[in-house]
Amino acid sequence: MVDNFLTIGEVAQRSGFAASAVRFYEREGLVHAERTDGNQRLFRRDVLRRLAFVRIAQRVGLNLEEIVSALSDLPIDRAPNARDWQRLTQGWRERIDERISLLEALRGGLNKCIGCGCLSLRTCALANPADEAARLGSGPQYLMRN
Repeated sequence: MVDNFLTIGEVAQRSGFAASAVRFYEREGLVHAERTDGNQRLFRRDVLRRLAFVRIAQRVGLNLEEIVSALSDLPIDRAPNARDWQRLTQGWRERIDERISLLEALRGGLNKCIGCGCLSLRTCALANPADEAARLGSGPQYLMRN
């Protein structure tokens, strides 16, 4: 039976997460461990898929609450299959496209604004003459509109 399970150290090594992160994700309900009589955590091998999902979800920009919600739809008694993963990631294309647009706008803005050296959107005559952005609202309005 132990051959079918991984210790927390093995999970940490294979997933690239610190053991403390694996314990945190267990407390948050993202992963589940069985306990031995000696209270040692043993994880099923499919925990590595869930942790890979966590890493990718973080990079896509999902917050912890969104990740918990997404993983709660996956079965805990078996490894997720292709249909499970497809259902889980259905709405991601739009979110990824939005993130790509934002990053492209940021990359273009870095060349225009920070390159000039003034480092101030309040006084920048190129990107924000007469502080016109103030009337649009708070935050990076030019970037958020792209």
